[in-house]
Amino acid sequence: MALLTHIVLFLFLFSLLTPTLLCSSSPVPNPELVVEEVHKSIANASRSRRNLGYLSCGTGNPIDDCWRCDPNWEKNRQRLADCAIGFGKNAVGGRDGRIYVVTDSSDDDVVNPKPGTLRYGVIQDEPLWIIFGRDMVIKLKEELIMNSFKTLDGRGASVHIAGGPCITVQFVTNIIIHGLNIHDCKPGGNAMVRDSPHHFGWRTISDGDGVSIFGGSHVWVDHCSLSNCRDGLIDAIHGSTAITISNNYMTHHDKVMLLGHSDSYTQDKSMQVTIAFNHFGEGLVQRMPRCRHGYFHVVNNDYTHWEMYAIGGSADPTINSQGNRFLAPDDRFSKEVTKHEDAPESEWRNWNWRSEGDLMVNGAFFTASGAGASSSYAKASSLGARPSSLVGTITTNAGALNCRKGSRC
Repeated sequence: MALLTHIVLFLFLFSLLTPTLLCSSSPVPNPELVVEEVHKSIANASRSRRNLGYLSCGTGNPIDDCWRCDPNWEKNRQRLADCAIGFGKNAVGGRDGRIYVVTDSSDDDVVNPKPGTLRYGVIQDEPLWIIFGRDMVIKLKEELIMNSFKTLDGRGASVHIAGGPCITVQFVTNIIIHGLNIHDCKPGGNAMVRDSPHHFGWRTISDGDGVSIFGGSHVWVDHCSLSNCRDGLIDAIHGSTAITISNNYMTHHDKVMLLGHSDSYTQDKSMQVTIAFNHFGEGLVQRMPRCRHGYFHVVNNDYTHWEMYAIGGSADPTINSQGNRFLAPDDRFSKEVTKHEDAPESEWRNWNWRSEGDLMVNGAFFTASGAGASSSYAKASSLGARPSSLVGTITTNAGALNCRKGSRC
């Protein structure tokens, strides 16, 4: 009986081979690979059948299509960590830790925070996936100084971090910030603040950014709504790298996004940032982003408002703009998308800035510079751009989402 079973199994596997193999006189070099291919074929077929149910939900946005079609997203929250793209795609946040629920919106004691508060969760040493038990507005007393391997996941609640100092990602790694409303952020400082269970220290005056990334790596900021902060909405400086900023909705702000500390801070030459699927909306003035030194992939964003310029930089950054939609303001003096800053043309004309497949509307124009060869942009390429004609669809749900348990988000 055992011999008969083996013969039947062999004939089944043999029948799955291609006609080319059937006609070949050479033996299959590794029969186990054939079995493995069968298993893969079955798994792929099952996956395809599951995906058929999601077709009506797909938007062409690869991040959203990775998780939003799942009606059980609330039970599979940590799957989000596998959906990142671009230079920050390896940011796992708190994927490998337990879920911590914020139940207390207060921030009364920044040196000895209470369990249940947001501050207590973010300073822990262990990986944590931090969610919110209800709608809440959190007015932080001082900067929220995050420890490594943390996710802030606002899905399923309306969470506002507003009216005080906001989020600081300083010399830590693997951070995901998702689904938050971050606005009206103000400077803090001249105070003792805890940053881990074992340490607190004196903080000088902060800038008042929405999200400040200072020497951070593997950071992903996704589906947040940001507006009206004292300094930048999202700033990344002092050697920060491996960052993706995606699906955010930014409005009502002057200096939107600074990437690179200063022209003289050459450690930022290793910075790599992906800016994808964001909507830069009403009331924005400049710096979407403003770049220094590093490599920046600006892909499939919708620029519907700026007053001065959209993308600028200094100190020889490489900027790869692909598949974006730029709607220029009516002011005839503000049609240019780009601004080469702090250098004469004899210098900036050698900086590698290119526009590829961008849609220019209402007289918008992009002043390219430097090399045209694709090899010059290898370190500023992080994903394949979709056609700019699809940007409206891809970015239509930018910002914090209204997710409800038991239904697609």
